[in-house]
Amino acid sequence: MVRKALTMQVYPEYIDEYIKRHNELWPEMKEMISEYGCKNYSIFVDRNTNTLFAYLEIDDPERWAKAADTEINRKWWDYMAPIMETNPDNSPVEIPLEEAFHLD
Repeated sequence: MVRKALTMQVYPEYIDEYIKRHNELWPEMKEMISEYGCKNYSIFVDRNTNTLFAYLEIDDPERWAKAADTEINRKWWDYMAPIMETNPDNSPVEIPLEEAFHLD
């Protein structure tokens, strides 16, 4: 299992919409996340900076990377692009974080 953490940015006027969309996550998206080896996925928001902090646990980084090319994932990115910072392909701009400490 690999722990991953990253930050993203949501536009301030869309924080509540971002939360709403994730609370209504499509069943197909949930299935894809699980199918590609993610067992624990949380996203937190800092309303003072509009920063999203994501934490996820994956089985295999190569397998997880393939999830980006699924049709449902591309559809989700297109759906979310208007409310957050994205790359030209509509993937979220992600800043990976280095793990500094872990205690089980």
